[in-house]
Amino acid sequence: MRTEVGAFGVWRMVSGITPELAEQVEMLGFGAIWLGGSPKGDLDDVEKLLDATERIPVATGIVNMWRDDAATVGESYRRIVARHPGRFLLGVGVGHREAIDQYRQPFDKMVGYLDRLDEVGVPREDVVLAALGPRVLALAAERTAGAHPYLTTPRHTGYARRVLGAGPLLAPEHKVILDSDPARARSVGRPVVSRYLNRVNYRNNLLREGWTEEDFLDGGSDRLVDALVLHGTVEEVAVGLVAHHEAGADHVAIQVLGDEPLGMYRELSRALLG
Repeated sequence: MRTEVGAFGVWRMVSGITPELAEQVEMLGFGAIWLGGSPKGDLDDVEKLLDATERIPVATGIVNMWRDDAATVGESYRRIVARHPGRFLLGVGVGHREAIDQYRQPFDKMVGYLDRLDEVGVPREDVVLAALGPRVLALAAERTAGAHPYLTTPRHTGYARRVLGAGPLLAPEHKVILDSDPARARSVGRPVVSRYLNRVNYRNNLLREGWTEEDFLDGGSDRLVDALVLHGTVEEVAVGLVAHHEAGADHVAIQVLGDEPLGMYRELSRALLG
């Protein structure tokens, strides 16, 4: 049975979440914590958050296939689920060719890695795949519980749902800033967006979606930054997040930007979770 992650979750870099913050997120009612920034395959960071909480699942977003072999990850998976059954979702992916020296034939790498996870006994219903394009989305639907797209919009979510079909989990990440001043919000969001715009996988995905090369200039056009980093009042941001569900998402992993994440998650919990 697939791990239940609810309608909305919290996405944080490994360096940006503590056991204390995880406890607070659980109390706010979010359905899952996504641990980004390529958490290590020993899954010690996952285990710390699970130990600090009682019910909320933790997912990796994502363990990098080039950095941690499937056998090591499989052993870590078994340790985690023995202590915290039903509370862990293993997100895996190949990361970015710009950051990995040995990056070759990424699709073949994914297939081989999923084969190895099968061999070491990691159930497919506990695995999700970082997926953007049609070939990898189809692989996610065939070989795992579903897909965890990053740096996307509801338009991509609708496309991903059509490729995945009705059954698999679709859990996109989306960045938000609770600030009604567009210039101030963009001053925070643009540096975050810009670091991804020279990475081939994200760039190609945004081009498929209909963005143009001009949208990638100068750290990203206002239109692109606004689409990838929702900003405004909590009610306005909530509408943008719910749009993923309307487009076919099962779950949205919310990455808040700024210095006071707990306060923003608290406001979002009231708007989204009641």
